[in-house]
Amino acid sequence: MARIKIHLPEGPALFSTFIDVRIDDINYGNHLGNDTILRYFHETRLRFLKSKDSSEMDILGHAVIMADTAISYKSESFHGDQLKVDLYCEDFHRYGFDFTYKITRGTHEIARGKTGMIFFDYRARKIKPAPDKIQNFFYPT
Repeated sequence: MARIKIHLPEGPALFSTFIDVRIDDINYGNHLGNDTILRYFHETRLRFLKSKDSSEMDILGHAVIMADTAISYKSESFHGDQLKVDLYCEDFHRYGFDFTYKITRGTHEIARGKTGMIFFDYRARKIKPAPDKIQNFFYPT
């Protein structure tokens, strides 16, 4: 399989947060577990939405669900590290958008990833079109 290449959007991150690596984030290789990276993406997403008085169940009155994900691991991280997670939002389309993430320890990149988010009607159990002003929600003019 060819290496996954995840390009970061130009410009500053939309949101940044810090996460401390806990002992239960460490795997048998004595470094940060690969599954933990996805949990860090989720935590960052929730913190960002909370900062906008929203949640995955209520963005402009609509819920989202993760449709796909990709992660590119760059280097190891260990118990006690403080990691910075930068969040970007891009690739808006009729049904959703992508969150892009970069995790660093100081100037050292640990991982980057993308999660494709689509709007979802949990009662009908089907996707639905994005709200008209979704891009403005993330990048107010």
